[in-house]
Amino acid sequence: MTDGIVRLVAVSRTFRMGDVQVPVLHDVTFDVREGESVAVVGPSGSGKSSLMNLIGLLDRPSAGRIFLEGVETGRLSADRCAILRNRRIGFVFQAYNLLARHSALDNVQLPLIYAGVGRAERRRRAERALDSVGLAHRADHLPTRLSGGEQQRVAIARALVTDPGIVLADEPTGALDSRTGSDILGLFQALNAAGRTILIITHDRGVAAGCGRVVRLQDGRVVSEDRAAPGLDGRSADSVMAEASV
Repeated sequence: MTDGIVRLVAVSRTFRMGDVQVPVLHDVTFDVREGESVAVVGPSGSGKSSLMNLIGLLDRPSAGRIFLEGVETGRLSADRCAILRNRRIGFVFQAYNLLARHSALDNVQLPLIYAGVGRAERRRRAERALDSVGLAHRADHLPTRLSGGEQQRVAIARALVTDPGIVLADEPTGALDSRTGSDILGLFQALNAAGRTILIITHDRGVAAGCGRVVRLQDGRVVSEDRAAPGLDGRSADSVMAEASV
């Protein structure tokens, strides 16, 4: 395991609402190393979503520095940030964010279209990504013909298709029932066991407990970091994937 996927140094974020300055994050400092699984937890309003937007290059800090794979992102243009975001960060959202009129395969191909990948290569990589989450047989289905768990698997495949340095997941089990949520967590466990770097924003203690490290936010500040054994729970990728596919 090497350092350097994500590093935040004294990061703060303040929003302006009319004439009022609203501080959301205060001097946040922590890192995510290659191959880690990290959960960011905290109550509503603690700054979790703002933090994810900063790490995902969807926003910029008011103060402090953010590094992605050794690159200080605050010095990059908006266009360069967009390219880096597309190629090196995979996003998974609570609401899946799939295009309703497009098949699972088309949804997974979308980041590759933005990246300028040719049609044949896009299809090959998207089929491989769907297969990696156990949905090769549902490639031609529209989201409306998929269960919630299957839709989230498509979203995970879409996040993986560019082979990103890190996968950011925002409440990935929040819209799912407990059993389906457990299956999705099992899939993240398999991905991490296979070497993927995972950062999960969650309020679910069960999800957080499955991660190798838990960063707790309170009122926009990091109040604790709990380290566990490397990986989500020490099981092999094959055993976790087998359980997740049941």
